[in-house]
Amino acid sequence: MNIARRQVWRPSLPRTADSTPLLGWLRDRGSLTARIRSRGRFAVRVLRQGLGIPTADEARLLGLDPGVHAWVREVALSCNEQIVVFAHTVLPRRPRGPLTVWLSRLGERSLGALLFAHAGFTRGPMAFHRLDRRHALFTAAWAALQLAEQSPATLWARRSRFGLGGQSVLVSEVFSPRLAQLPEPGKESWTNGKPVL
Repeated sequence: MNIARRQVWRPSLPRTADSTPLLGWLRDRGSLTARIRSRGRFAVRVLRQGLGIPTADEARLLGLDPGVHAWVREVALSCNEQIVVFAHTVLPRRPRGPLTVWLSRLGERSLGALLFAHAGFTRGPMAFHRLDRRHALFTAAWAALQLAEQSPATLWARRSRFGLGGQSVLVSEVFSPRLAQLPEPGKESWTNGKPVL
């Protein structure tokens, strides 16, 4: 494998000029949905949901053979009508269980709200990666985040595996630089000339 194309996710997050504004968001192990919701009007838009082939390292983390289909869900999370996160979820087709049913019925609701509301879920360690155009998720994330051409050529992402019983789901979240500009909870933000609380 070409070393430049290797998808290296690291257990620690380096402090760099482009990661520093997002450090609090990237390192937070709580509900991303709840944190965004505390900053304004939250919405989920489903971009893709159905069978797909995970990347080689997603398959490895989930114990799947390369090329085996899994359930894949991709969504855009927005706050005050600004898209701030692209989320990519992979769920193995076997074993079937509650996660399979829940994922198929989520619709325009956040998976994070479900994950953190259910006491039976466990969250594994987080890993971090600075995505560039060579990464499998970059193109979909760039398009979903609606970034302008002058935006940075890399995007910060994190991922972790959640478990419930015998099922595991891998959730990767790619962060827009806009996320760092969201108002603090309880402070006013302005959209289209009107305050948004």
